[in-house]
Amino acid sequence: MINPKFTQFLDKFPKSNMNLHLLATIISILFITTQSSSIYDALSSNGLPIGLLPKGITNYTIDPSTNRFEVHLNSSCNTKFETSVRFDWNFAGVLSYGKISNLSGIAAQDLFLWFPVKGIHVDVPTSGLIYFDVGVVFKQFALSSFEIPKDCTAFDVDGLDTELIVLKDPSRTIQQPTEGDDQRAVA
Repeated sequence: MINPKFTQFLDKFPKSNMNLHLLATIISILFITTQSSSIYDALSSNGLPIGLLPKGITNYTIDPSTNRFEVHLNSSCNTKFETSVRFDWNFAGVLSYGKISNLSGIAAQDLFLWFPVKGIHVDVPTSGLIYFDVGVVFKQFALSSFEIPKDCTAFDVDGLDTELIVLKDPSRTIQQPTEGDDQRAVA
């Protein structure tokens, strides 16, 4: 619904200046359609499943001019879909219909490696598939795995017993520490 004060504002313009009136109307419609009550609503209105993001989101922002969003959690956390996914305490991306691009702050695990998720897109919705772009490949998942937001278990990076290896550049090699070596693996 258009705010009555905005309608009163529009009525102050001369009717002969239809271009300005039309532009103001279009801007108000865009503002209304991009205004979401939650980040989950923003996902849904862009043809994406709400379960892509975990429970526990404390705050989010969306820039309506670029659709760039930023999401905040109380702490970094892990969740499990068909694979483990790690969310930094804040992560960001650009939202458009059926996809999220320019992602930062999300990683997916494959075997013992963590790959940064650079983008997510839904294939033709009737196919039931969603793809995560992890740089070197697109990982395919069932869309049904993302119907509802999952619980996300907080973790402390400094207190991990296992090594966290995030492969950011596929051309780099991974050097594992030798037995008894106190250094962490380097990617």
